[in-house]
Amino acid sequence: ILVAIDFDEQSIIALKYAGKIYRATNDYIHSYPHCWRTGNPVMYYARDSWFIKSPEFKDRMIELNKTINWQPPEIGSGRFGNWLEEVKEWSLSRDRFWGTPIPIWVAEDESDKFAIGSIEELKEGYYESEDGSRKPLKELDIEIDLHRPFVDRVVFEKDGKIYRRIPEVVDVWFDSGSMPFAQFHYPFENKELFERSFPGDFIAEGIDQTRGWFYTLHNIATAIFDKPAFKNIVVNELILDKKGIKMSKSKGNIVDPFEVFEKYGADAVRWYLFVNNPPWKPTQFNEEDIARTIISDFFRSLTNTYAFFALYANIDGFTGKEEIVPVNQRPEIDRWIISRINTLIDRYTKFMNEYELTKAHRAIQNFAINELSNWYIRRNRRRFWKGEKDHDKIAAYQTLREVLLHLVVLMSSAAPFLSETLYGKLRDNDDVESVHLKDLPKADESLIDSDLEEKMSIAQTIVTLARSLREKAKIRVRQPLQRLLIPVLNPVQRRNIQYFEDIIKEELNVKEIEYVSGDTDIVTKKAKGNFKVLGRKFGKMTQQVANAIKEMTNEQIKELETNNKYILNINDSDVEITLDDVEILSDNIEGWLVASDEGITVALDTKLTPELKNEGMAREFVNRIQNLRKSSNLEVTDRINIYYSSDKEFLEAVNSMTDYIKNETLANKIEFKSNLNGEEFNIDAIKVNVLIEKT
Repeated sequence: ILVAIDFDEQSIIALKYAGKIYRATNDYIHSYPHCWRTGNPVMYYARDSWFIKSPEFKDRMIELNKTINWQPPEIGSGRFGNWLEEVKEWSLSRDRFWGTPIPIWVAEDESDKFAIGSIEELKEGYYESEDGSRKPLKELDIEIDLHRPFVDRVVFEKDGKIYRRIPEVVDVWFDSGSMPFAQFHYPFENKELFERSFPGDFIAEGIDQTRGWFYTLHNIATAIFDKPAFKNIVVNELILDKKGIKMSKSKGNIVDPFEVFEKYGADAVRWYLFVNNPPWKPTQFNEEDIARTIISDFFRSLTNTYAFFALYANIDGFTGKEEIVPVNQRPEIDRWIISRINTLIDRYTKFMNEYELTKAHRAIQNFAINELSNWYIRRNRRRFWKGEKDHDKIAAYQTLREVLLHLVVLMSSAAPFLSETLYGKLRDNDDVESVHLKDLPKADESLIDSDLEEKMSIAQTIVTLARSLREKAKIRVRQPLQRLLIPVLNPVQRRNIQYFEDIIKEELNVKEIEYVSGDTDIVTKKAKGNFKVLGRKFGKMTQQVANAIKEMTNEQIKELETNNKYILNINDSDVEITLDDVEILSDNIEGWLVASDEGITVALDTKLTPELKNEGMAREFVNRIQNLRKSSNLEVTDRINIYYSSDKEFLEAVNSMTDYIKNETLANKIEFKSNLNGEEFNIDAIKVNVLIEKT
């Protein structure tokens, strides 16, 4: 016998004493397979196995796969589809004790075999005791067990032959793939229930299951029922650490989910996983993003909106039982937010029906932050502040409550706890007890005003662009500016902007808006390629297309903005580009700041006159007074007197804006006092001292 030196030492010694060893050496070296998971050596043996003849129904599996809605589609047509094209016989048997026994009995002379399909068929056999005696199974008062070792003692006699069960158990993936019917104990019971439930509407699992559960479900369903096992599927990718590295205990980069739940709450973690990335793309898990984008931005916007509603509703005694103000009689801003929430319901429903989970939940988040909190609430504060509980105020309360109720129902599946808390505070006694008992709302198309939404969207885009210019110039929003200049491409665009011109001026704190022709020389535009889009669209031609975009003239860019497409001539070939393919930039002109987005350009006049400076200081003064009211725990309805001291420049600003300051702060009087011992702060580098008293 020739053995390697790392062979068990005691075995070598035993062979040596027996005189049966020829040589022990370490020069017998060869490559050896190892388990990828544990690192242990793997030994391969050639052996017999039982197989399912999957290639015989391969074409049908391929055909049925095309009827399944895969998210993302390329997994179904690519990774899974390619696997089906190369499908092999399924090695079904495993040499283990535990597992589901393969129900095949073979004659002792191996001349015949058959399968058992039910307990009733099994009872036709004999139970063989350890002493070799046999008794008919159905005559014995014992519990039937379909697992080893019981079934191994069941034998059959047929045509003078004894049949014994083969020793193998079935591949556990066969059990998993049998789930659709096995869970109902079909076909022995629940036949109608199974037929109503099959194929399944939706499944989800990791991408590795394309050759595991996804495949075994599909294989068995095709073979037995000639149907797919599922109609829709969402394929999950891996959750990586924040550096994009696969998590593992050995690397020490795993995240303890229970610690994260304890720190941020289950709702925040669930919502983060929905909106951070589509589930079929790898997610770089960064818990700081949960705190920043989910809790601080989204959840806080939503809870602050409710708190705002509750504060003033309690002050005014709003109960929700007031006579409903018809939507067509409510102010335009109410009709807009009602239109937007119904559009959101429609978009959310479509996204969910298409299993676009990330798009659906991002739509909710964007609506809550940007449209409800940052736009509707901010635009309507004075309606809630004013003293009289009139028709307009009731309309505001009813609108905000309706929108909040719709919103918490939409988000309830992904954030079940927060939505339940808010619903419990918003509902009245006539509503169902829990948000999770409510049906998903349906969009009321009669309340959707697409034209109104389009005009408001343009206004919001202009406001966002101009605010970014203020930030660039480090000019506060409270500082009034004289002019905003907007080049318009056509009369329709001008009318759409003018429709909400007052809102734009108020939001941006500008005195006037001037319109100029879109081809004016006052604004010079440049275009550059959006490589993220160009690469997918034009492949090897990407750089050529990008170079041609860079050379586009003002007139060509205007045509692209107007028609959303433009034909470039590259190497004597026509290539069509759209607005998505380019980024449009605008050059600043002296005394102005310029920005563009979504076919809209704005130019902001940044020159400040003394009158504008005075108004800016007055607005900052109002903000400081409001903070003092809050820190002094004054009620929002309390009236006050204001006393202040400062230099001559600030005194002039206050004197020129006295009425405005009184109205905004509910002040009965504003009085200058020297050597005042109050709250001290700076406004535009001017030291101001203020004292307020409740009257």
